[in-house]
Amino acid sequence: MQGGKLLTVFVCLVSTVALVNAGDPYFYYTWNVTYGTASPLGIPQQVILINGQFPGPNLNSTSNNNVVINVFNNLDEPFLLTWSGLQHRKNSWQDGVTGTSCPIPAGTNYTYHFQPKDQIGSYFYYPSTALHRFSGGFGGLRVNSRLLIPVPYADPEDDYTVLINDWYTKSHTALKNFLDSGRTLGSPDGVLINGKSGKVGGQDKPLFTMKPGKTYKYRICNVGFKSTLNFRIQGHKMKLVEMEGSHVLQNDYDSLDVHVGQCFAVLVTADQAAKNYYMVASTRFLKKEVSTVGVMSYEGSTVQPSSELPKAPVGWAWSLNQYRSFRWNLTASAARPNPQGSYHYGKINITRTIKLANTKSVVNGKVRFGFNGVSHVDTETPLKLAEYFEMSEKVFKYNVIKDEPAAKVTTLTVEPNVLNITFRTFVEIVFENHEKSMQSFHLDGYSFFAVASEPGRWTPEKRKNYNLLDAVSRHTVQVYPNSWSAILLTFDNAGMWNIRSENWERRYLGQQLYVSVLSPEKSLRDEYNIPLNTNLCGIVKGLPLPTPYTI
Repeated sequence: MQGGKLLTVFVCLVSTVALVNAGDPYFYYTWNVTYGTASPLGIPQQVILINGQFPGPNLNSTSNNNVVINVFNNLDEPFLLTWSGLQHRKNSWQDGVTGTSCPIPAGTNYTYHFQPKDQIGSYFYYPSTALHRFSGGFGGLRVNSRLLIPVPYADPEDDYTVLINDWYTKSHTALKNFLDSGRTLGSPDGVLINGKSGKVGGQDKPLFTMKPGKTYKYRICNVGFKSTLNFRIQGHKMKLVEMEGSHVLQNDYDSLDVHVGQCFAVLVTADQAAKNYYMVASTRFLKKEVSTVGVMSYEGSTVQPSSELPKAPVGWAWSLNQYRSFRWNLTASAARPNPQGSYHYGKINITRTIKLANTKSVVNGKVRFGFNGVSHVDTETPLKLAEYFEMSEKVFKYNVIKDEPAAKVTTLTVEPNVLNITFRTFVEIVFENHEKSMQSFHLDGYSFFAVASEPGRWTPEKRKNYNLLDAVSRHTVQVYPNSWSAILLTFDNAGMWNIRSENWERRYLGQQLYVSVLSPEKSLRDEYNIPLNTNLCGIVKGLPLPTPYTI
């Protein structure tokens, strides 16, 4: 589907490829994580490189492939990578967040082994430890459909990854010190497209090239830290075809609001005059707009882009209306996100409602964030390890957070935040944003149905406004200022899974929690055993592994 050019890039990134005679193929990678120097905004600064690249290499896979990545941490502090949007069915061990894994110590390596089981779509990976994401270490992650499963559009001429993000010129260490001292990060210094910041009228080299008359797929991911970004291309429509792993009804858009943590795949046809054009990415909902450009060139063109840029939309009502135009493509052949068939989600009875209201308060003179009055703090022993070794009571308490926030929350309790949810129950989660800023929330291990988003406060009567037919199945949902968003899903993936703010400042300062989904059977049918190469730390360091699960 991607053509010879993309296949060549893929093979170059793979250190070894082993195709097995039975079962799904294995692909092996070696990634070296190092510091380097780059000037994304024209100022030299320390960045995090993977195999010498900023952003990191594009990880190109296919449904059900086994991906094995040996990560060498050559930084001076512990490090983890997480794979945003991959569900890791029965395998939260590979999720790469501090609630499930011990960070990779400096100077050592760890091998991830995961399988994008029954998934397709556009995703990305990034560092989950500290504020490493603010220095790089992120990259695109695509999962292609297997050849026998058709996609609802013709094969594009090529397949491009577009990583857009806000950016700070200070190092991740300096930014972390700001937050640890009680200061805020303030507005970003700039915006990047694939690690670069362009200038109108400059001599920027094209980021992408298109042949006249051909159609290309662009996978656009907001890998930033706090800013919604509007993306648009001079003179070209974008046909939206996929969103975070789900094929969608194919509408044309002049621009798209991409909230933090979200990915869209669009088709763009080179049907305009054969010259160069600007791609534009600009912040939304901030007091001062920050933007950048990147050049998209028609093959052989030397004609510079017009200096007249397409304007960004104004206000969040426009963004809300665009969100409501997104619909799941129910007729497309693709891997379904929920094996138990809950894509008929509108006919399933809700067994539990959890309302999560974002909370902000000052604790010991420093700003903290949380849900329902609880601000999460990481533990020396990862939550999943404590649970697996049956030592939870020494590390955390379950259910310190309530399903319903108090009428008025003025203080925050700072402690590990772990919520028990019964295996295979169908749950409604409502995110309430009581602030004037834009919010974005993510759930690891699952796709959910984003059924509604409205201004005001949520009440049960609001369910009559839910889209119970073709809401998009996705893993990240935005919540507009003083508004709420509701999601529905079946918790059928056993493990320990992170619910977090995609505003990384808020996440670092406690606006996250973990969901423990335990199978009562303790069977390999429901969850894999702990990998033998798992790093053990905290109170489980040096302990023998528990008796493994069996079928």
